Amino acid sequence: MRFDDSLTSLVPERRSGGVPLSDATLPLHSQRIDVPTYDRSALRRGVVHIGLGNFHRAHQAVYLDDLASLGISHQWGVTAVSLHSRDVKDVLSAQDGLYTVVQRGHDRQTARVVGSIGSCHYAPNDSAAVRRALVDPQTRVVSLTITGNGYFLDPVTGEFDASHPDVRADLVVSNCFVTAWGYLAEALHRRRHAGVAPFTVLCCDNIPDNTQAARTALVSFAALRDPQLAGWIDRHVAFPSTMVDRITPATSDSGRKFVERTFGIADKWPVLTEPHRQWIIEDTFSAGRPPLDEVGAQFVSDVGDHKLVKTRLLNGTHIALGILATLAGYQRTDEAMADHVIFDYVEQLMRDEIQPLLPPVPGMNTPGYRNTLLIRLSNPRMGDQLSRLARRGSAKISSFLLPSLQEAIAQGRSHTLLMLALAGWARYLRGYDLKGGKIRIQDPESELLTRLATTAGNDPGPLLRHQMFIGLRSVPTFKERIGDMIADIDERGVLSAMRQALRDEVRELVWR
Repeated sequence: MRFDDSLTSLVPERRSGGVPLSDATLPLHSQRIDVPTYDRSALRRGVVHIGLGNFHRAHQAVYLDDLASLGISHQWGVTAVSLHSRDVKDVLSAQDGLYTVVQRGHDRQTARVVGSIGSCHYAPNDSAAVRRALVDPQTRVVSLTITGNGYFLDPVTGEFDASHPDVRADLVVSNCFVTAWGYLAEALHRRRHAGVAPFTVLCCDNIPDNTQAARTALVSFAALRDPQLAGWIDRHVAFPSTMVDRITPATSDSGRKFVERTFGIADKWPVLTEPHRQWIIEDTFSAGRPPLDEVGAQFVSDVGDHKLVKTRLLNGTHIALGILATLAGYQRTDEAMADHVIFDYVEQLMRDEIQPLLPPVPGMNTPGYRNTLLIRLSNPRMGDQLSRLARRGSAKISSFLLPSLQEAIAQGRSHTLLMLALAGWARYLRGYDLKGGKIRIQDPESELLTRLATTAGNDPGPLLRHQMFIGLRSVPTFKERIGDMIADIDERGVLSAMRQALRDEVRELVWR
């Protein structure tokens, strides 16, 4: 199979209906796009992946498909598990685990069929099959994309929330679990008693220090049922840290129609993504690792600085853009970035306020990465929904934005644009835009946050009493400055507030 930089070029649009995707129809599709040429029936399932969303199918599963295509090893096929969505399991099972990935660049679009997923399970209905896969000795890696909410960790203390209803349910019912940790603890309990080596737990979620988050969640859950098991897991299970990067929006009906019309494939759940992808992995595994370095992944001894650069520049900018551009009336990233005021804000935010706080990373060109992000966010073929960027804002603000803001203040560096993003979030939390249109606040703490944000008008005092702001409450004039910015957004609009913040930022940099 050809790699991403040499995929089949875009073919002319087809006017006839598409052919359904399955093992049987691969020869037909191979005439138009790249399809798996390896023997999928011989692909051993060495990976169980929990969290069968678009990102996994655009990222980890693609790397493993590339690996199978090289013919170096057939030990790393995927058993995919969905904890919450039956739909994706039903669709992929009907397509023999196959799906289309379309890479959409500024000036070129390519497509391929990915075949690394051998079977799919919806955990509430297929609990026994999920447990068998996890206990199977050939399973050597369990990877996760379950979002930050799936770790049940307190955002301030980092402690595991043993009182969460899902966690309590998993301690009562032993045959069908709600959380990933219930399944993993049960599987490791069985492997331990059977003398089978533990699998590696590979967290691929964009959360700070994801190796510690996964370790804390699993060991803490296991301790609730068996302290000896928890100790064994802590000593013997590897939790490599990772940095993953690929912008992957949700699949829309228009995306499905595009794939059918353009490539002749009636795929019910294709993935449309950008050409860029990156996977950096800490080189520590319990029972061997897939040779992903052969297909573009990078194994390193310490992922920390790579991850810091990515999460601060990309994820921090994502949440700022999602909030402020929504208030400005935009719905998609490419539309927002076409506005020169927003583009200038994003560019200056990364260049002047976030990047100076970041450490140098050997082998990484941070200014080049920053410029690449501007191109990626502006890609007109890959417009991401701003609502997706803004959801779970409390976790993203805490993890990706506030650390930069706190460090900038502590170091006496400029931080006007970071402050504006926070002021924009406070205004966003009211649940309506500047024209009175409803904004759906998608956040686990939405009710509390909206109440705090609306209690005192433009006074952010009630919101700043939330525990996430504990490190900023004592900063002189912080509350007043945020309040002035909220009022500026309300009275003059987001773009005007951005222009003023950009002018203030330039004056501050010149004065320095």
